[in-house]
Amino acid sequence: MSEPRPLPGTSIPVLSGRNLRKVYREEDGSELTILDGVEIDVVPGEFVAITGASGAGKSTLLHLLGCLDQPSAGVVLLAGRCGAALTAGELAAARNRIIGFVFQFHHLLREFTALENVMMPQLIGGRSRAAAAARGRTILDQVGLGARAGHKSGELSGGEQQRVAVARALANEPLVLLADEPSGYLDTHTAEQLHELFFILRRETGVAMVMATHNRELAERADRVLRVKDGQLNSVDPGSS
Repeated sequence: MSEPRPLPGTSIPVLSGRNLRKVYREEDGSELTILDGVEIDVVPGEFVAITGASGAGKSTLLHLLGCLDQPSAGVVLLAGRCGAALTAGELAAARNRIIGFVFQFHHLLREFTALENVMMPQLIGGRSRAAAAARGRTILDQVGLGARAGHKSGELSGGEQQRVAVARALANEPLVLLADEPSGYLDTHTAEQLHELFFILRRETGVAMVMATHNRELAERADRVLRVKDGQLNSVDPGSS
């Protein structure tokens, strides 16, 4: 297994994929290859946009990098540690500590308040209720929802729900945030507000971000743009994303 390569002027990448391959078996026994030999390093604090046609494998790649799914071949390195070498418990703990995930749908727990939703991953990680609540209020303030902390999911707008999802993803102060089309179901104005929030949070927290997106304007603001096509991941000019 290859070791993560430090990049000039940086520490070990916070997240890496080495020769990642994902193959699905169809009902007729044939194989469908989604990703084939993907290599990626994400260094501290950078913003990487993942682009590509619908069905190209963007979500699959994020799920592999987030250790929500296992590759058919290759390895994922979390801050230099091989995910495949960790026990299930160790992997869950590392994922909870190193990675935050924002999905296209917010997946908030409807019976809980915004604050309780943000507290949840912290409590799972072993933080006390008092500390989790204090951290939750702080991060909700950062995303502009401090005054809505006591509201349940159904009492929030779509944009507010997604902001709570972002706060939840950042609650444990991860090294990298993975976001899968997080503004895909928001109107243009609300989406632009969410995009701006991501850049503000990156500046304030230093978290690295890897975001699958169809939004050209967002991709053009990224440090790097990578396109998934025919199972491969390649760098592209942001202007052509």
